Amino acid sequence: MAALAPSQLQSFLAFDFGTRRIGVASGTRLLGVAQPRGTVKSGDFAAIAALVKTWQPDALVVGVPRHPDGVPHEMTAKAQNFGRRLSGRYHLPVFEVDERYTSVEAEAEGAHDVDAAAAALILEQFFREHP
Repeated sequence: MAALAPSQLQSFLAFDFGTRRIGVASGTRLLGVAQPRGTVKSGDFAAIAALVKTWQPDALVVGVPRHPDGVPHEMTAKAQNFGRRLSGRYHLPVFEVDERYTSVEAEAEGAHDVDAAAAALILEQFFREHP
C-alpha cells in the first residue's frame, strides 16, 4: 500500500481496527513513542477525517490481526480493507503491522481505553520494526 519507505516519514496515526470500534493513536519517529488519542465508531470516516486534519500525519498505520500461528482470518481481511479505504480517502501511505495480542497487552497494563492503548502499542511496534 505504501510508496515511500517508512524511514522517510515522520508523523503517524495508527488504528486498531474493530467492527464496532477503532482505537486511534498518534506518534512521531523523533520520539519513537505513541499516545492514545481515543476511539471512534467503526465506519465513522468523518471522525477519522477530523483526526487526520488535526494531526496531519505523513502516514497511517493499521494493525492487522492474525491467528497465533500467523494464518490470516476474517478480521485480517477486514483490517486490510480498512487500510485500503484509508489510503483511497486520505491519499497517505498506509503501513500494516501484525497486531496479535495488542488488546490483551493493553488490557493487562490497565488501560482505560483498551482500543486506543492497543493502537499506541501498534504504532510503537511499527517504530521498532522500521527504525
